[in-house]
Amino acid sequence: MFALIETGGKQYRVSEGTIFKVEKLEAEEGSTIVLDKVLMVSDGEGEVKVGFPVLENASVTAKVIKQGRAKKIIVYKYKKRKNYHKKQGHRQSYTKLVVEKIEA
Repeated sequence: MFALIETGGKQYRVSEGTIFKVEKLEAEEGSTIVLDKVLMVSDGEGEVKVGFPVLENASVTAKVIKQGRAKKIIVYKYKKRKNYHKKQGHRQSYTKLVVEKIEA
């Protein structure tokens, strides 16, 4: 069984036991959260339920494993012959989740 969920403006295909990173959520490490924006659920045997845009009475329960920050990326802006250059770094915050249960 798998589900297609939306969080942080992105869509993720998850099944029970899946570990994945999402945009930062306000939750403590070790706590359980419910993701209720479920777009699609499949039982793995060909039966598919699709929402318009989300499914009613469907949810995904996940446990927060870690709150962290990704590796630094360098943003470098430059204009030739204008003596303009700007270098800055960015580290995106994330929440690492593990799916415990999918309810359809």
